[in-house]
This record gives sequence, C-alpha cells and structure tokens, in this order.
Amino acid sequence: MKTSIATVTVSGDLGQKLAAIAAAGFDGVEIFENDLLVFDKSPAEVGRIVRDHGLEISLFQPFRDFEGMPEPYRGRTFDRAERKFDVMQELGADLVLVCSNVSPIALGGIDRAAADFRELGERAARRGLRVGYEALAWGRHINDHRDAWEIVRRADHANVGLILDSFHTLARRLDTNSIRSIPKDRIFLVQLADAPLIDMDLLYWSRHYRNMPGEGDLPVTDFTRAVAATGYDGYLSLEIFNDQFRGGSTRSIAVDGKRSLLYLADRVKRAEPDVALSAPVLPDRSAVKGIAFVEFSTSGGKQDELAVMLGQLGFAKVARHRTKDVDLYQQGDIRLIVNAEKHGFASTAYHVHGTSAYAFGLTVDDANGTVERAVALGAERFEQAPGPGEVTIPAIREPGGGVCYLLDGSEALSRLWDIDFVGIAPEPERIDAGLRHFDHIAQTVRYDDLLTTILFHTTLFDVRKTPMVDIVDPGGIVRSQVVENAEGTFRVTLNGAENHRTLAGHFIAESFGSSIQHLAFSTDDIFATAAALAGNGFTPLEIFRNYYDDIEARFGLDPEFAERLRRANVLYDRDDSGEYFQLYSPIYGEGFFFEIVERRGYKGYGAPNAIFRIAAQKRHIRPMGMPRG
Repeated sequence: MKTSIATVTVSGDLGQKLAAIAAAGFDGVEIFENDLLVFDKSPAEVGRIVRDHGLEISLFQPFRDFEGMPEPYRGRTFDRAERKFDVMQELGADLVLVCSNVSPIALGGIDRAAADFRELGERAARRGLRVGYEALAWGRHINDHRDAWEIVRRADHANVGLILDSFHTLARRLDTNSIRSIPKDRIFLVQLADAPLIDMDLLYWSRHYRNMPGEGDLPVTDFTRAVAATGYDGYLSLEIFNDQFRGGSTRSIAVDGKRSLLYLADRVKRAEPDVALSAPVLPDRSAVKGIAFVEFSTSGGKQDELAVMLGQLGFAKVARHRTKDVDLYQQGDIRLIVNAEKHGFASTAYHVHGTSAYAFGLTVDDANGTVERAVALGAERFEQAPGPGEVTIPAIREPGGGVCYLLDGSEALSRLWDIDFVGIAPEPERIDAGLRHFDHIAQTVRYDDLLTTILFHTTLFDVRKTPMVDIVDPGGIVRSQVVENAEGTFRVTLNGAENHRTLAGHFIAESFGSSIQHLAFSTDDIFATAAALAGNGFTPLEIFRNYYDDIEARFGLDPEFAERLRRANVLYDRDDSGEYFQLYSPIYGEGFFFEIVERRGYKGYGAPNAIFRIAAQKRHIRPMGMPRG
C-alpha cells in the first residue's frame, strides 16, 4: 500500500509540511498549488526537497474549470493547461488533478467533455504526463463519479484517467459498489476524507469540516473496499480541508493521517481478505474488559490531602508498594494508586501538572499485542525500568502525554497486586460508600487535540464513538464525545476545551496540559451512598435550589422525590432507556473532581445537567492568575 497526503491537509509552510509528512512515514505527497505559490522556492527546488525527504509527488492540483468551455474560453483553458504542465515538469510531478467544471458558462455534454479530455491527453502525452479527472460533488454538470468515469471512458486515452474522492461520492450518498466495475488501470489516484454528518451546503461542508478516515461518520471503509475490489494498488491519499487542522500541530496531523490510513487498510483487508490491497498485518483491535486502575502522581502535603479525600469517598488503603512510596486504595472493584515517588515519570508528571490522575490501566485480552498494534499505528511505547522483583507492565503514551498501562490474564500481570504490593489492615473508621466500579473516566483535552485522541482510542481498542455533543458551560462551549465498548465496562468521555473561560479550559491552562479531569464511580443506590459519604465527612457539591424546581416540573417528579434529590444534592436525568442519578464532589486543585452515578438502564452521561454542575463548581475555583493555596 502506497500512502500519500495533500499539503493542504497539514499546517505550516511547505517546507514544514514536507518534513512532517516524511517523518510520519508517507510515501508520497500531493502538492497543492497555493502551497507552492506562497513558498519562496522554485518548483525545481521544491521537487528536490520532496525527493530529499524520500517522497514522491503523487499529484499536482488543482486545475479548475477545464471541460466544456465555449470559445474563446476553451482555447484559454488549454493555454492554462500548458502552463500547469510546465510547472509539473519542473517539480517532477507526472499527474495533475482536473476537477469538474463549476463555471456558470460551462456547457454540458458527455461527448463534448470527452473530446476536451482526449485533446488534453494528447498534450500531456507529449510531455510524459498524465491527467486525472475528478467529479466535484457540486460540479455544474458533472458531480457523480459515474459520469466522470463515462467521460474518461469515452476520451479513450491512455494518459487520461479517473481520480476518485471518497468525500465527493459519499457526501452525495452515491452507490460505492458502482466503483467495483471500473478497470483498475483507469483509476489514477484515490483520495480519502471523512466528515461528520452535517446538513449544510456541500461546498462549505467540504472546505471546512472534512477529517481523517475514522474521525467522521461517512462510510469510508465501504468506499475503500469497493476501490480495493477493482485491484487498484496505487496511492491512497488524504485530501482534508479542515479549519482545525490548519491551525493545529503539523507533526500531529501528519501522524494522525498515517494512522488513519493504516487503520482503514486494516479494516478493508479484514472485510475483504482477497483484495489486492497490500497492507501491514496488525494485531486485532484490543477488547477492553474494564478499567483496572487509575494512578495519581502527588507529593508531600498534597499526598495527605488526597488520602483524606479518598477516605471521605469510602476508599480504604489496602496495600503499600514493597519498595516505593506508592499506596493502593480500593473500594468494590475500583483501584486507585497514589504515587509519591521522588523519581521516575510519576514525579515528572507531578512537577509539571501538580497532583493529577496521570495514568490509568486497562484489562485487555492481550497486553503485548495491544502495544504492538499501538506502535504499528504510530503510538509511543512507554518504558520505565522496573525495580527489583517488580512486574513489568506493558504501556503506551497517550496523545496528551499520559500513560495507558495494559494488563491481561498472563501469570505475572494477573498477580501484579500480590507481587508488587504488601497488604495492610484498612482503617476501622472508614465507612464503605457502596462504590462498585468505574463508570467512566473523563479526559479533558485541547479542542485541537480532540479528534487525535478519539482516533487513538478507536483505532487501538474495540470501541465505538458516540455522536459529539455540546456541553454548555457558562463560559463557553465544550465539545464532548464518548468512546465506549459494547458491554459498558469501558467508557471514556473526551472533552475538548476551546477557551480558558470554561471549567475544562481552566483545568488545561492551570494544570499545563491534557489529563483526566474527573473519575465517575458507580453505585447501586445513590441515596445510600450519599448517606455513607456524609458519615465519612464528605461534603458534596451544592446544587442550586432552582434546578430542583425545574426538574420537578420538567419530568413530572413527585415533590417528595424532588426534595429528596435536593437534600442529597443529587442531579437527575431520564431518557428512553431509563434514569440517571449524579452526585459530585467540589473542585480539587485546578478543576479535578469526582462523580458518583447510579444508572437504571440509562445510556448517556447526563449532558443536560452539565451547565448546572459547572455553575456550581465554578463557585469553588481559584480565579485565573491567583496564586495556588
């Protein structure tokens, strides 16, 4: 499989783009003309830079408004084409993209367009060049790849072929199976892009909201399966127009692009193993059985504060590490590790972020296989020398810089808690609060990194992503999306903060980067848990009285039940699947908090309650710029 990416996809100047594209492992690059025009190097020099990076120029683009033009405009289009050919020869590019005409003066007619392409093919052949024709979804006369193929077929020239673009086909909901009958040698290039499902003008949708395969909602895998069924073995190239990408990290976007293509090829090969598409063999996406633990980094007095907080939540300190300043707390199936080591990655995380939930562990079918897949998809293996007799836990770095540990049923990993820790007697005064397991963990990331983090999870683990929702914060909007397994034993809510005025944005700004912002624990009885927490000295987040007056009317709640919710500071939501109860802690540090939930068939995450919870939490937050206490 040969992979390519258009320079318009990534940010930076052309030199920065080419360096990042090469570093991400692409084989080729589409040179977008505007990137060339604003770069202070000649086409010949750019061509040398491309080749010095070990890349090929897969395509030069675009050439617009060509076919079906009346005279005298027709003659001028061929003059423009010759100028494009001059630039291509200097660059060392042999293929140009001609997109279907959108000019209001363009004339229709398949035969007229075919005749124009036959002549253009003759001119290209004299220079050793090729012409690829693409149907724009908003083309004036040609907006369907089937019509574009008919024009190419009638042009009947070896130097004229078809360029297929998944966005243009899928945005118009065209039948992808029609691609299967196109001869593979007539497909000169395949461009790939995904997009969220949005009801808007096709051109605006295309120019601002495309994203990597797997990040959106279009059936890009079905499209690629149809292409692969033809026997096509040329470039799979990314052409993404996205405002977020234009302002994002050049390197990260390029890495995401390569990861998305490897994942896409893996899915196609699994669905159609007999196709000619060559792709690396990857281990299966890992089935996550559950969250094994969450680890905090802390130090000194902060360690004592965290211990008090966990005790109020009903957690017992059940074990201590044999050789390190690391404690294990447990309640039900929930394990929390408190790491106060002065050396190692946890210490580094503490000095950068303060006390934080910097790592988590997942129970999977095959820990080493999961790491192998992650590395093949461009993730970074995390390694730290274990102490004497300690278990080595396979791990990877997350996009935000945290660590994801992986445990499975192998002998050493299954005995981790016995090998690395020594049990201690729990404190007698602690009251078990009825917390049973992790309901979900919530990571807050910069909005620009949200798609990257989602792609990381969905390509590595056997999870699905839910539709993106807007979380209303009094200071702005936070974009939220969930990745979860089918069993509901692994859920991660990913919240993208766009500005520092939101609670999520404050957390990122003051904690210096993305991290877990809150942990949600499940209980079978929210009111019994609330009472037990009170016995432990826990003070819940106080919710405004007006909230309870509203939900009583909105849901038709019994007044006594609404009053019971109010006394316990429990938030309530309901959907077609059931009921949901939420109890929150106040804010700790720069925005971290705990949540306790009871689900009665409910599938969501209480998004309608977010604005009320956030407004209440903001009463406890330290103003931006004020010194830490």
